[in-house]
Order: sequence, then structure tokens, then C-alpha cells
Amino acid sequence: MARVLQVTPATVASWIDQGHLKGHKTPTGRRRVASADLAEFLCAHGMAVPAELAPAREGVVVVGVEDDPAYLRALVRWLAREAPEIEVVEATTGVDGLLEIGRTRPDLVVLDYRLPDLNAVQVVERLLDPSRRLTAEVMVVTGGMPMEAEAELRRVGVRNIVNKADGMPVVLEAIRRALRERQAA
Repeated sequence: MARVLQVTPATVASWIDQGHLKGHKTPTGRRRVASADLAEFLCAHGMAVPAELAPAREGVVVVGVEDDPAYLRALVRWLAREAPEIEVVEATTGVDGLLEIGRTRPDLVVLDYRLPDLNAVQVVERLLDPSRRLTAEVMVVTGGMPMEAEAELRRVGVRNIVNKADGMPVVLEAIRRALRERQAA
């Protein structure tokens, strides 16, 4: 548990004794914490919950990484109306997107090509790090990108690239197609 919290065992014991972390002391003096309580503590303090502690979820989770607030709001509203089974988690920068992807372990990442801090290729390259154990499909939705960018995105494994100008119905169909491809894999 100390490893997950990235603190010393003495700190964990202190947190339990002070009531910051729900747990109990065994007759032999060891402290025990239920996995649900540890997951709750991690969430409450903005820390990533390891997949083995995360409760099984129902439905589909999509992380939308888009720096244009109007487009992001429109996408979230469109999906809420047309695909209510999809839960959308929002991020406005590449780094925030990476954090949300790590926290939620989504089924799909819908990624804008141009973000204020990273581009889509840089985000996907970071997701390919074996320590992240990414299982999500990545889809890029863009208003435009350099000609060589599509080849770079394909090289890092992006199969679905959609132009924003094609409209929300096309984006929704691409999202559904990407989720079907993920299920088939």
C-alpha cells in the first residue's frame, strides 16, 4: 500500500491512526485497509487508482482531449443526446489528457491534433510507454494538420482520423466504429 501511495509504511500507519485513511489495526499491530477505502482515498486526493483497485464499471468511457471549449462542449452535448451510454471525460491539454487517461483507463481517446502543449503524435507516443498499459483505441479529430502528420499518426497506431468539418454525425460514427474495432480485438 505504501508503494501505491508513494510514501513510507510509517506514513500510511500515521494516516490510519489519525483517521485520514480509513483502516484498522489487527491484534498483532498491523494496519489493514480495504481496497475500496484505498481507492476512495486515492480519488479524493486526485491520485491515479490502479486498475486492480478500480471498481468494474458499466458503460463506455471516452476521454475527449480538445483545446477548443466550444467544440468540446458541442461534442459532449452531441454524445449525451445521441449516445447516452458513453460517458465523456474532458481534458483541454495533452498533459491533462494523459492524466485523465491514466486515471480513467478509457475505452477510447478522442484527441485533437493541435493542442496548446503537445500534438496528437506526442500524446500517443507517451501513451505507448509500456508502463502505461494502454488498452484504449485512439481516434484523432482535427480541423487540419500538416501533410506528414497523418503518416506519423498511422506509424504510432492511430487508425481513425476524422476532420471536424465533416460534422458531428461523422465524428459519432467514427467513435462507434473505433469502439467496435476495440471490442473485436
